[in-house]
Amino acid sequence: MRPTPTNKNIRADSGTNRLSADGESSAIGTGADRITGGQEALQARFARSQPSLSSSRKLLLTKILDESPETYFLSSRDMGKRYGVNSATIIRTIQALGYEKFADFSHDLREHFVTKLTPYTAMKAAEQNALTIDGRIRQSVEKDIDNLTILRRDIEPEKLAEIAGRINISQRVVIIGIDFAASLAHALAYGLVRLGFDADAPIGSSGVIQNRLKIMTPKDLLIAISFGRGLRETIDAVRTARRRNIPSFGITNGEQTPIAKYCDSYLIASIEPTSFIDSYAAPMTAINALLVACAHIQSERSLEHLRQFEVEYKASHRWYSEEGDPI
Repeated sequence: MRPTPTNKNIRADSGTNRLSADGESSAIGTGADRITGGQEALQARFARSQPSLSSSRKLLLTKILDESPETYFLSSRDMGKRYGVNSATIIRTIQALGYEKFADFSHDLREHFVTKLTPYTAMKAAEQNALTIDGRIRQSVEKDIDNLTILRRDIEPEKLAEIAGRINISQRVVIIGIDFAASLAHALAYGLVRLGFDADAPIGSSGVIQNRLKIMTPKDLLIAISFGRGLRETIDAVRTARRRNIPSFGITNGEQTPIAKYCDSYLIASIEPTSFIDSYAAPMTAINALLVACAHIQSERSLEHLRQFEVEYKASHRWYSEEGDPI
């Protein structure tokens, strides 16, 4: 029987959702009844309020949403100046959508903005900050550290151990990650193979992925890595697994992503960037932690496989050495 999709998240993120450049970009839900944040929340409010909105308010809200890269960070006063109205008009307009505070509207407007981010728009937004190249380098490193701090604060080790247990009883583990996420998928697959698991991260066309899915059974496990809106091939793979009763686990960056919506369980790791490329420091750290859990859940087996690798390494010319130096 499939695990129920409720209470399925392994949280390791502050809840910040953004679009990703695994080719991707962020925000959706853990079920139709939970699509409540970001783009969905704001657009849903707008759609529900349409019959009662005046034409002037509809026009104002349409402009604010369409121009979210330039409006998501504005105060009500600055937003009013941009559109030639006073701040009271802005407040009354957002209250017509059901918001009590401008801060709540501003939060959802930012979520709407990030769901539409691309590497181009992300870098364009970053250019609004007048930083030197040195400053941008430091900012990027600091953002990686911030994301890791969130992971350290919010991760639930016992939940990660549950996923390691699921991997341990699976006959085969297939890991799907595309574009930038492919490096994460490969790292996880490589680590699992080193520990003796039947795991791989198929690469190539969508046909390669679909062919791999066709030979999977409910005794296997699909791991999908995708962030934000999600790449179509990755999400299609998860939905195919769901239809065929194949257990699935996801690594993503928010509770409102398609991965969170369709996977049986998932781990959240922030990928919040400073410029055009997402920060994968936290997902990689989470994968390392998962591999540690997998190694120690059956330590004798893991040690035996690692011992075999060590024997092979000592008998091979794997490591570089200067000519004449002992290996």
